[in-house]
Amino acid sequence: MSRMHWHRLKQALSFQRWIQLAALVLFNGYAKGFASGQIFAGPSKAVCVPVLNCYSCPGALGACPIGALQTVVERGTVPFYVLGTLMLFGVILGRAVCGLLCPFGLVQDLLHKVPLRKRSLPPRLDRALRWLKYVVLALLVILLPALIAAQKGMASPFFCEWLCPAGTLGGALPLMATNPAMRALAGALFSWKFAVLVLIVVAAMVIPRPFCRYLCPLGAFYSLFNRVSFYGLSLNTERCVDCGRCAQVCPMGIDAHQNTNSPECIRCGKCQIACPTQAIHQSFCHSAQERAPGRISQQSPKS
Repeated sequence: MSRMHWHRLKQALSFQRWIQLAALVLFNGYAKGFASGQIFAGPSKAVCVPVLNCYSCPGALGACPIGALQTVVERGTVPFYVLGTLMLFGVILGRAVCGLLCPFGLVQDLLHKVPLRKRSLPPRLDRALRWLKYVVLALLVILLPALIAAQKGMASPFFCEWLCPAGTLGGALPLMATNPAMRALAGALFSWKFAVLVLIVVAAMVIPRPFCRYLCPLGAFYSLFNRVSFYGLSLNTERCVDCGRCAQVCPMGIDAHQNTNSPECIRCGKCQIACPTQAIHQSFCHSAQERAPGRISQQSPKS
């Protein structure tokens, strides 16, 4: 890649990073909570944010949609408000929420800058593992809480309790750092959650965004809207020379020439900047002609 294209890529990444940092502050702006070890309990806590952001994070100003979804499902009611919020952001932005707004996405991006040898999984294994996030969404977020609540009258938030690394990083660790009583209560469940976090942290150093690729239920939900969201990619097939540079820089392992608005695309903009012929564009309400990329893969989780 030429020096000019690397310069453009760095500029785009700088812009993306500023948006990510602004979103981090917006969703976790209660700085006093980190010092005091107290969870914010103001009126904004009733509002769902569009990203994976733990309710128990001392700085969190809003509610995590996955946690809220599980809570409402456990009560045996339909989560109209939560689903409506997620669908609104899905229709407008698709998985751009993941690429630009999610704090844990920012954490993974920064971890991948650690100077270790980068690796990728074999294509068949990678494609198979991408289905896991849909299983997590269906099983841990919806079915298990609903079924157990129907039988016993209450259920645990399985995803938050057993898997969510954002909750461990943003909620449990800061609270335990300032609260000796919580440290004393930490048991096998915390050890499990901490091990999951460590595994994802290590994986993120060598594989771009492993949690987003394979496990995030919110990413699975937003991926359902990527083909139809107002904000998306368009490919000018007359300009595209099929050089493969878009695939080289994509953190999700997508070839934009083959699958322009893949369900896996997080709209980070790296492919647009790396394209030597400026064949790729991101915009709102792009035309149907622009959205037709030539060859489109039909497998949902495939990059």
